[in-house]
Amino acid sequence: MNTITKTDFHFDGQKSKYTGKVRDVYNINNNLLVMVATDRISAFDVVLPRAIPYKGQVLNQIAAKFLDETADIVPNWKISSPDPMVTIGHLCQAFPVEMIVRGYLTGSSWREYKNGARQICGVSLPDGLKEHQRFPHPIITPTTKAAEGHDENISKEEIIRQGLVSKDDYEMLEKYTLALFQRGSEIADKHGLILVDTKYEFGKKDGKIYLIDEIHTPDSSRYFYKEGYEERFAKGENQKQLSKEFVREWLMDHGFKGEAGQQVPEMNDAFVQEVSERYIELYEHITGEKFIKEDVSHILNRVETNINRFLKN
Repeated sequence: MNTITKTDFHFDGQKSKYTGKVRDVYNINNNLLVMVATDRISAFDVVLPRAIPYKGQVLNQIAAKFLDETADIVPNWKISSPDPMVTIGHLCQAFPVEMIVRGYLTGSSWREYKNGARQICGVSLPDGLKEHQRFPHPIITPTTKAAEGHDENISKEEIIRQGLVSKDDYEMLEKYTLALFQRGSEIADKHGLILVDTKYEFGKKDGKIYLIDEIHTPDSSRYFYKEGYEERFAKGENQKQLSKEFVREWLMDHGFKGEAGQQVPEMNDAFVQEVSERYIELYEHITGEKFIKEDVSHILNRVETNINRFLKN
C-alpha cells in the first residue's frame, strides 16, 4: 500500500521545512505554510515505524472540514486544501502552549487522578470521581509546546507568570477554546458521538489571534460512542471509543510506554490495517460522510503537483 512516510519537496519561495511527528510543514516566503499530513503515526511522543494507509487523508480532511465549520467562532489559518493530504494557510507566530480541554475524566487525566493527584494544571478536582466521569463543566488543562520530547502540564497562572502568553491573550484563548469545544461537542452529538477531550493550538498574525494546526481529528481528540455510555459507566466498564487511545493501549499491552530503553513492538500488517480501518471509521462517524479513498498509485507526485498548482495561481 502506497503511503507517505516523508516528503522532500522544493517549492518556489520555500524558506524552510519543519518535520513534525506527523506533518511536514513548508514555509513559503515567510507568509504561507504548506502542511502535508503524512501517514506517519505517533504515540507517547514517538513516531512508530509503520505508516498507516489513508491516515494523512483522514486527518487533513477532518481538520479542513472543522476549520470551515468553526470559522465563525475564531479566524483560522486555512486558505485552501488543494490535495486531500494538504492544507495551505497563513503563517502565524504560534503561542508556546497547547490548550487542552476535557469534558470527562479519562486518559492521562484519569491516570494522574488514580495516582492521587487532586489538582491538574491548577484545576482542583474532588475526591470520589470515577474513570470516564463527565465533569460538571469542561476544564482546560494546558501544556507547554515542546519543540521535541514531552509536552509538560502547566497552569494558567504559571503561563501568565512566565510571560508565555499575556493575560489578555490567554483569556481570549480560553474563551475560544470553550466555544470551539462546545461546537465540536454539538457536531459529535449529531453523529452519535461524545467529544471527550481535544487540543487546540493558536497563533498570531498582524496582531490577530488565529486557530492553527488541526482540529477535532482522532490525533488531537478522543471520542466515545454516545450509545451505551451511561450503561458502561454505571458498570465501571471501558468505554467504546474512537481515538488513538487504542494504539496506545496496544503498545502498553506489548510493553511499550515510550520510556528510555524500550523497543517499539513490531506492528504487523493486520494491526496496521486495523488502525487504518479505525481512522476511516472515525472519519465517517464524525463527518457523517462516506470516506472516498484517493488514488495512491503515485501519491508523492500527486501531492507535489497539487501544491505547485495552487502556489502558481
